[in-house]
Amino acid sequence: MKIYTDLFEKIISLENLFTGFDEFKRDKQNKKDVLKFEWNLESNIVELHRELKYHNYKHGVYTKFIICDPKPRIIHKATVRDRVLHHAIFSVLNPLFEPCFISHSFSCRVGKGTHKGVETLTKILRQVSQNGTRPCFALKCDVKKFFASVDHSILLGIIKRKIKDDEAIWLLWEIIESFPSASQIEPLDKLGIYERENTFCPRQESLFAKHGLPIGNLTSQLFANIYLNEFDYFIKHELRIKNYLRYTDDFVIVGRSEGELLELLPKIEEFLSTKLKLSLHPNKVEIRKYRRGVDFLGYVVLHKHIKLRTKTSRRIFKKLKKRIEQYKSGIISKNTLVQSLNSYLGVLSHADSYKLCNELENSFWFWLRE
Repeated sequence: MKIYTDLFEKIISLENLFTGFDEFKRDKQNKKDVLKFEWNLESNIVELHRELKYHNYKHGVYTKFIICDPKPRIIHKATVRDRVLHHAIFSVLNPLFEPCFISHSFSCRVGKGTHKGVETLTKILRQVSQNGTRPCFALKCDVKKFFASVDHSILLGIIKRKIKDDEAIWLLWEIIESFPSASQIEPLDKLGIYERENTFCPRQESLFAKHGLPIGNLTSQLFANIYLNEFDYFIKHELRIKNYLRYTDDFVIVGRSEGELLELLPKIEEFLSTKLKLSLHPNKVEIRKYRRGVDFLGYVVLHKHIKLRTKTSRRIFKKLKKRIEQYKSGIISKNTLVQSLNSYLGVLSHADSYKLCNELENSFWFWLRE
């Protein structure tokens, strides 16, 4: 494993922080908090750099809100200043960890994504079933409350195997420990950090074990892949399972018999529990016959075609109708409305959904004329 040092200066450099802001603001130019930060951009970035350089930086509080996508999710939004730093950290660390990830990990990676994941699963199912001529089964699992369950100490321990830079570790610990807030769980000292020989290092133990990554941080996406990469390597190298793929906390293993897949479950559960302090969602563990369809990432993969999950198609129609209502109320522009339609048609294009596309377009024009 390649070891990296002297990362802190790269992360906190003015050039990297300004680039981090440019990346962050791409689709947020009209947000009030972003405009306010940009109004005094140079002084804000210089002040952030100074706080980081002299180890005075403290992560701010989160704003909590709920989205339904499709089920309710609690999103924790950091301040603009903190999110700029998240981008700066991601730009330096992601290229270091990316080569370590397996090819069949599809979440939050360039060239991957949901559609690539479904496409890969389709190829695997066809290969194992020999184009539907042999029995084929898929074990589909979901890690229970993954983001809320990530153990901070375990995550940092994994990162420290690769990063040997005390100052960078101090900064990452500050990001990780920012959630949940100190008001929710008190560590042994103020932020679990102490000074030793002019370097800043995370305390190895705290009074209470802290868990959780905020859904909403860019860094959480990277940390999630780093954390579950341990599980990927267990599956691929210890259990020697070839036909495995994962998207965040959802994963699928394809086999030729139901029995061989059932035998894997105790080993999987033991590793997740003992090594990562995670567990499988009891209601989301299932073994499906290929000929009955394998549900993954919003699509159902069958032998001769791919269908959009019924719940997903209903949600698309519901969301499009809401967008039309927003357009009629003057909340969004016509251009934004058309972009939404094209986005939904793009989702449908990855399935065999010619009739569904026509129905969506017809509904769009009907609702628009109402």
